[in-house]
Amino acid sequence: MKKTILIVDDDIDYLFQMRAKVEQFGFETITAEGQKEAETIIETIKPDLAILDLMMENDDSGFILAYKIRRRYPDVPIIIATAVTAETGMSFDTNHNDDQQWIKADLMLDKGIRSDQLHREINKLLKI
Repeated sequence: MKKTILIVDDDIDYLFQMRAKVEQFGFETITAEGQKEAETIIETIKPDLAILDLMMENDDSGFILAYKIRRRYPDVPIIIATAVTAETGMSFDTNHNDDQQWIKADLMLDKGIRSDQLHREINKLLKI
């Protein structure tokens, strides 16, 4: 059975591109155009992995959504894909202890990630 990946982003073009990439890798996709829509989806569907934008309705929508997914499905790997470093200069690192305690994501990636790198990271998190 194909693994299902939830992709959440309020940038419709980026969402479309990410969905196309992930489907080319051989995964099923479910998409949401924001935090609220994604919260509705996770009430009834457990994805195998989630790729979340950071800044959607709010600057921290991705963090809030990651927290809610992790609380409901503790074993679902979460990637936060963001342009926040390019836009604000702020950076987050899931390998750093202070950030790790409150960022409920397995991986932070900058938007514009190459397809092969994204595919590798997804496979690593899904242990494929």
